[in-house]
Amino acid sequence: MSSVESQQEQSSQSDPSPSPNSCSSFELVDMDAGSSYEPVSPHWFYCKIIDSKETWIPFNSQDSQQLEEAYSSGKDCDRIVPTDGGRYDVHLGERMRYAVYWDELASEVRRCTWFYKGDKDNKYVPYSESFSQVLEETYMLAVTLDEWKKKLESPNREIIILHNPKLMVHYQPVAGSDEWGSAPAEQGRPRTVKRGVENISVDIHCGEPLQIDHLVFVVHGIGPACDLRFRSIVQCVNDFRSVSLNLLQTHFKKAQENQQIGRVEFLPVNWHSPLHSTGVDVDLQRITLPSINRLRHFTNDTILDVFFYNSPTYCQTIVDTVASEMNRIYILFLQRNPDFKGSVSIAGHSLGSLILFDILTNQKDSLGDTDSKKDLPSIFMDQGDTPTLEEELKKLQLSEFFSIFEKEKIDKEALTLCTDKDLQEMGIPLGPRKKILNYFRTRKNSMGVNRPTPKSPAGANMSNTPKESEFYSSTNGLDVGIGQVPVKYPRLIYKPEIFFAFGSPIGMFLTVRGLKRIDPNYRFPTCKGFFNIYHPFDPVAYRIEPMVVPGVEFEPMLIPHHKGRKRMHLELREGLTRMSMDLKNNLLGSLRMAWKSFTRAPYPALQASETAEETEAEPESNSEKPSDVNTEENPVPVKEEAPPIHVGMLNGGQRIDYVLQEKPIESFNEYLFALQSHLCYWESEDTVLLVLKEIYQTQGIFLDQPFQ
Repeated sequence: MSSVESQQEQSSQSDPSPSPNSCSSFELVDMDAGSSYEPVSPHWFYCKIIDSKETWIPFNSQDSQQLEEAYSSGKDCDRIVPTDGGRYDVHLGERMRYAVYWDELASEVRRCTWFYKGDKDNKYVPYSESFSQVLEETYMLAVTLDEWKKKLESPNREIIILHNPKLMVHYQPVAGSDEWGSAPAEQGRPRTVKRGVENISVDIHCGEPLQIDHLVFVVHGIGPACDLRFRSIVQCVNDFRSVSLNLLQTHFKKAQENQQIGRVEFLPVNWHSPLHSTGVDVDLQRITLPSINRLRHFTNDTILDVFFYNSPTYCQTIVDTVASEMNRIYILFLQRNPDFKGSVSIAGHSLGSLILFDILTNQKDSLGDTDSKKDLPSIFMDQGDTPTLEEELKKLQLSEFFSIFEKEKIDKEALTLCTDKDLQEMGIPLGPRKKILNYFRTRKNSMGVNRPTPKSPAGANMSNTPKESEFYSSTNGLDVGIGQVPVKYPRLIYKPEIFFAFGSPIGMFLTVRGLKRIDPNYRFPTCKGFFNIYHPFDPVAYRIEPMVVPGVEFEPMLIPHHKGRKRMHLELREGLTRMSMDLKNNLLGSLRMAWKSFTRAPYPALQASETAEETEAEPESNSEKPSDVNTEENPVPVKEEAPPIHVGMLNGGQRIDYVLQEKPIESFNEYLFALQSHLCYWESEDTVLLVLKEIYQTQGIFLDQPFQ
């Protein structure tokens, strides 16, 4: 043992309390010295790249237990374990985690038992599985034989010393040795070593309910970023889903205890990446000026999406991508959740809500049995009158890869479900991979040209082969379609239950297109409900109800706070307004009474009969005076107690516009929080609770407390 180590040992024995300047300033494990050895409890983690840094995130306890059971079975080479509510698959043999419904970089997975504290933060980093096993074996010998001061060298030539059960340190090496010849490991600052996940500070969730009651597709707006932190639609929908799980526990507690509900699954739909992978970015870059480079890049990548949607060429790409992605994810979801019996809803933010609105207005209510789960696979079966896979590849000038697909027994239906990683494993280069994925996902899943007719249960084809017009709807039918871009809108293979629009410019676009009024009897062909949800300071949001009832002025529905009441500053503002109205009305009433008494003053002498009549008439006049005052005092209550306003059938006769309550700090300056207001919906408990309330009301399940 070196002199430095002996000094450390003496200092730790003489002064057990760590000092900030000594190398014993690490955390201590609360363990009893000399206790009998107990095996460590492993927990599974996965690695995510956050802000260019590796961050190890624990699986929830339910997923970690399933991974450990699969690992303990001894057949982990080919095992695939679904995690995170079925949205990710973990390949145990590869120790990798793959996204199921969207494209995402694979994450490393690790069975963790030993950890050390990171360099610049307080987060713990797990050791590799092999070195953790070495540490555990050394620890077992030290505890069993009561022989400590064990020194180990990691694969990175870092030194770990087990002084005692309370003191285990990790020395990070410094390049080279100093002029005194001391070892590199003894120069670095020691880092704390922990054994077992229970001894580190990390949040581990219990898991998600297995039962899925409802499926919601969420479509993003302009640009690749969906909030002020420049996060993707996947990350924002993850927040939306997490908020919904918390609200289910607090506001649907009785229904959960009675096992009436499980959870609502929210899945993102990304159309920005396929749009900008068409080569338009290269064309734009050639004509973009070199000055203010970042601003111009932001404009090309974000704001121009609005102009793309108004271009027939790129609008067709956008609507095909959105519809095909929702159809593809829906089929894949049913394959992975065969017991799912719930309905489907759709939600769109900003421009995404307009895309969904245009798609819904051009649907046809003639799906028949094609939206039933048992007949869905038949829609994608290859038949003789449709182009074969070989012919499709020949169109793309990629016929040399047909033998690979034939060897893997992949037809067109299977190819639409393949990911980029699947094609890469087959040995297909990057360029052909992108062409194949873009062609089959965009053209085939969008229910486009030459789709075969679903077979009857007996296996025979139905009467007529569907033509192109049966799967695409023209824009010349309804008044709502006035001014739409002349494209072919694809069919959805399901009927959405409710359409939620967050911060939506639908009203503005309809007005610009020349539509002045929506027919009160109009409703979506295949969707029953429509909710236009917005923040009062959102600069992109517009109302819908004034277009249905243009001659009546009325306020939107105020969304209650998720804690069951109005925000305090709104109640205070309304109280002060009501108080000022009362003072004004009382003052006017007093002046009126004084004026009447003043006008009676010149007639003091009245006959007895007249005075008797006056005394009888005064109670009547007194009874009329309060009524006059009340008619002026009660404009607000009368307005609140008025009968419900009929806003047409777009939402089944219910109200359409719903406005959030601004926060107290937001009420100080509307302009300062305008941009934030447009991006606030992903973490808004009030928004999520309204969505859950409306979804579960269709199933006859209500909140524990009235949501007024």
